[in-house]
Amino acid sequence: MKRHPRWIRHFLSDGDFDAITRAIESAEARTSAEIRVHLERRVPRRRWRTPSDALERARQVFAGLGMHRTRERNGALIYLAVEDRRLAIVGDEGIHARVGEAYWARVRDLMVEKLRDRQPREAILAAIDEIARALGEHFPRRPDDRDELSDEVSVE
Repeated sequence: MKRHPRWIRHFLSDGDFDAITRAIESAEARTSAEIRVHLERRVPRRRWRTPSDALERARQVFAGLGMHRTRERNGALIYLAVEDRRLAIVGDEGIHARVGEAYWARVRDLMVEKLRDRQPREAILAAIDEIARALGEHFPRRPDDRDELSDEVSVE
């Protein structure tokens, strides 16, 4: 089992990581799309120590994870900067064109509500489930689909 840094173990347990990976696997069984979860301690700082925007950072991580290389451009990333208490959800152009900005805001708000109740596992699982519903509707799984990206939570 992968050993996670101490800062993240205060946020999620090893069991939580396993549950999130299983939720992604289950979600991707219903869609041709790819879902990833990425956690960072903090949003990287710019000059003068001001944090960059979480959405801007999520887009950088999205590209860094190669999520823009999916066949149908239908990947979705859930990004959390744990100690900064910031999050963003990014969908590639294929899914974004179908659901729009308001959809991502609703998923974000769902997560924020659960995070305020100190339920990080439930926040992430609820977001995965909600995103999987939209992806499954717009990009149903086909017999020739294959898993294009890792289902494990990435931590930086």
